[in-house]
Amino acid sequence: MSKADSQTLAEKSLLDLIIRTLNLEIQSDAVDPKDALYDEGLGLDSIDMLEIALAVSQTYGVKLNADDENNLKIFSSLRSLSSFIEQHRSK
Repeated sequence: MSKADSQTLAEKSLLDLIIRTLNLEIQSDAVDPKDALYDEGLGLDSIDMLEIALAVSQTYGVKLNADDENNLKIFSSLRSLSSFIEQHRSK
């Protein structure tokens, strides 16, 4: 079973957006949705997170503020970011 098998459709869509936005050279099926986005896991940094926040805002209509005290939790994994988007998405 590949790591992509445990991804929901929403997580796969978000991961595809992240890969395109950051021009990452990874395959979406190599990412476990529980893997960390920072450092280990995908190895992203704070500048990457700003780019993702902008792409999420433009794509899903969800605002992610740089000074939000919950950012470490929100951006802790693909699954947590996807869950946050689903909870706050413009209908």
